Amino acid sequence: MLPPAARLTRSQDFGLVVRRGRRAGRPRLVVHVLKPDVPTLDSSKVGFVVSKAVGNSVVRHRVYRRLRHVVRPFLAEMPPGTLVVVRALAPAAEASSRDLAADFSSALRSIMGKVLR
Repeated sequence: MLPPAARLTRSQDFGLVVRRGRRAGRPRLVVHVLKPDVPTLDSSKVGFVVSKAVGNSVVRHRVYRRLRHVVRPFLAEMPPGTLVVVRALAPAAEASSRDLAADFSSALRSIMGKVLR
């Protein structure tokens, strides 16, 4: 479980990150990252989008739990105030946690390389 301070919950925040943030796509997921313009001490926040294209309710929730578990260790490495949205694609339904972790790690490295320049 992610701590409440690390959860992205407002629809406006999701929209902001998806519209203005950097994006990296992988076979099973797409990661959007928005780094704040002004340095802040707020914790990094993560939100998840797992649509019906991924599967039924049971499958979507399983993918959501796996993604939550995968993302948790990366929160400490992100600059303070970073907003992240992870969007699961249909192939995420059959993916293992290891596959999801590899895709997330790869996408995050790619984006953070661009954002921190």
